[in-house]
Amino acid sequence: MGTQQIWRKSSHTGNENNCVELAWRKASRTEGNNNCVEVAHVPGVAAVRDSKNPSGPVLSFTQAELVGFLSAVKAHRFDG
Repeated sequence: MGTQQIWRKSSHTGNENNCVELAWRKASRTEGNNNCVEVAHVPGVAAVRDSKNPSGPVLSFTQAELVGFLSAVKAHRFDG
């Protein structure tokens, strides 16, 4: 599964040059599917956001939390 990387400059940077940029990745298998998330990795944390709302909220997970979250998603524990 290939991924597409998207870089985004932090909106909290202001006029300073000490900004944070994240490489957001979305799986290539999501083409044409509107139920997508993007993931960005920083040391010790994985950030997850809705690909349809890139300026919206971001969830942050440690590696253990991300593994638990993904296991719950695969087990359909969040299905309505």
